[in-house]
Amino acid sequence: MANFEKTFIMIKPDAVRDRKSGLIIDRIERCGLTIERMEKCELNTELVEQHYAHLADKPFFGDLVSFMTSGPVIKMIVSGLDAVAKMRTLMGATNPLDAAPGTIRGDFAHDVNENVIHGSDCLDNAQIEIERFFGQA
Repeated sequence: MANFEKTFIMIKPDAVRDRKSGLIIDRIERCGLTIERMEKCELNTELVEQHYAHLADKPFFGDLVSFMTSGPVIKMIVSGLDAVAKMRTLMGATNPLDAAPGTIRGDFAHDVNENVIHGSDCLDNAQIEIERFFGQA
């Protein structure tokens, strides 16, 4: 049975820089999800380090923080039936080389380190990330 859910989605600096944001937003809306809140902003190092703390011991962590603070992002609260799973499918695999054509990463991303979009992987993380990036929502 489908459940009404909210999830956190972020269009990353590479997609904003390459003017892919509108195409990505269109795909989100065309699949029946609603963008409840959306804001373009630049992230500070502290927030990015907190968000990616689970990757802090990885060799690419510094590059990830630099990338995520390199330009504006578009952060969103997206809602709808089974929003988390629907967005995970729409985004495609984290590595664009593994992402199917027709997915956001399959069509727009070129590198696993700059893969155009982030989406919460479960409802618990969606709530944490919504609070992290928007405060109480």
